[in-house]
Amino acid sequence: MALAPSHATSTSLLPAIGVDLGGTKIEAVVLDTQGASLWRVRVATPAGDYRATLATVAALVERAESALGLKHCTVGVGTPGSLTRSGRIKNANSTCLNGEPLEHDLAQALGRPVRIANDANCLALSEATDGAAAGASVAFAVILGTGVGAGVVVNGQLLGGPNGLAGEWGHNPLPWADAGEFAGPACYCGQCGCIETWVSGPGMARDHLARTGTRLDARQIGERAAAGDAACEATLQRYESRLARSLAHVINVLDPDVIVLAGGVSGLERLTSNVPRLWGEHVFSGGVKDSVQTRLVKSLHGDSSGVRGAAWLWR
Repeated sequence: MALAPSHATSTSLLPAIGVDLGGTKIEAVVLDTQGASLWRVRVATPAGDYRATLATVAALVERAESALGLKHCTVGVGTPGSLTRSGRIKNANSTCLNGEPLEHDLAQALGRPVRIANDANCLALSEATDGAAAGASVAFAVILGTGVGAGVVVNGQLLGGPNGLAGEWGHNPLPWADAGEFAGPACYCGQCGCIETWVSGPGMARDHLARTGTRLDARQIGERAAAGDAACEATLQRYESRLARSLAHVINVLDPDVIVLAGGVSGLERLTSNVPRLWGEHVFSGGVKDSVQTRLVKSLHGDSSGVRGAAWLWR
């Protein structure tokens, strides 16, 4: 399908609309050419209703342009899952999207081309463009939340891959697992012991429950560890070891300049200092101590990174 914007001005000179299509909320933002936010709105996602979701996104784009007196801005959308070769969504935890030609249908609804990328890829693009990884040759950005995802940006360009799987780090096995970690918890993807089952927020909570019999979420575990709770501190140390091993695996394969942490679990400030002290044992460095140059940083734009990265898909 060949839809063209109705304006003749270069898209790089126009404000850009980004949409973050989440399971519970849809957020839209308009960024100017320097990345400043001109307009932002969040609305509830129509639960399990694909057609209503399309209408909601189209209405948000119309509201944004009307509010700012704009016409036919570029539109980028961050979504769970990824596009198949045929242009349909796969692997989305918002299951009403799976199998649907989302990019095609949104382009028809808006009368212009739309660019779509996985939400973790949008995070990576945002942070590599004007965030915590700005200027890095290779950036790896990780979402540590209800699930685990990641994206890769090389020289300012988002890396997708022929299967749309670049950055699907969370569905590899936990590396260097010890006897107590093998074969690991069952994952929704059909495998066992995936990184996601260990370093997501629910993964940390499950591990704490199994060790202590106490049901706490990741935020509560962090707060209690900071207050001196020994059991919670032990849970965090196990978590940091698993995250360090998982990221060492990435360094051995990709050797990024920067790894950016985002998502709810990244609110644990100790991760950016503790994890690099642990990953050196597993990074292939020829036995040279303190030789790992990769930086581990927290995202600059926080939970706004996804929607900002969606806007940047046209840059």
